Amino acid sequence: MSPRVLYLISCVALLALIVLCVLWEVWLAPLRPEGSWMMLKVVPLLPAVFGVLRGKRYTYQWLSMLVLLYFTEGVLRASDPGLTGTLALIEVALSVVLFLSTMYYARNTAPSRQRQE
Repeated sequence: MSPRVLYLISCVALLALIVLCVLWEVWLAPLRPEGSWMMLKVVPLLPAVFGVLRGKRYTYQWLSMLVLLYFTEGVLRASDPGLTGTLALIEVALSVVLFLSTMYYARNTAPSRQRQE
């Protein structure tokens, strides 16, 4: 896949994961009826937004590791009843897409790969 396609997939997946996490913990299925401080779990993703949008390879590298935390949370909460379980599965899917796209983007934009082509 071309770096441009991986860039677009990463941008969409990152922004969708941020929106999902905020909506989940504030409005859709919060831990408490009036909202939850769990929405702060998006804070580690926020610094990545500008780096991903600018195509910074280093950001893609560390984000591919960070997103594994969101994958783990989604897997652990997927067995919860109701909407929470569904949202957790969506989080798992988005985190897998984000992981793969960031990993392959970083791989395909490596300086050693640029010289070979």
